Amino acid sequence: MPTYEYKRKDGSVFEITQGINDEPLTSCPTTGQPVSRIISGGGGVVYKGSGWYVTDYKNGNSSGTNGTSQNETKEAAKTPDKTEK
Repeated sequence: MPTYEYKRKDGSVFEITQGINDEPLTSCPTTGQPVSRIISGGGGVVYKGSGWYVTDYKNGNSSGTNGTSQNETKEAAKTPDKTEK
């Protein structure tokens, strides 16, 4: 369930956990003061672990298949096949 921030009429702020489909509060549950919901930045993204690197891919790159880059594939298409007769 998400946590929402509300601001009381006197300027103080509190948080409350509500269901996503619940109606917004109109008064503070502890003081009874009128409240308005504050739009907050959210929890953000937390990255855990050592990360990832380009060398983590099986073929060493992510641009082509079977270990060839896109440039190598284009060059191979341009040059005609030289077979001896």
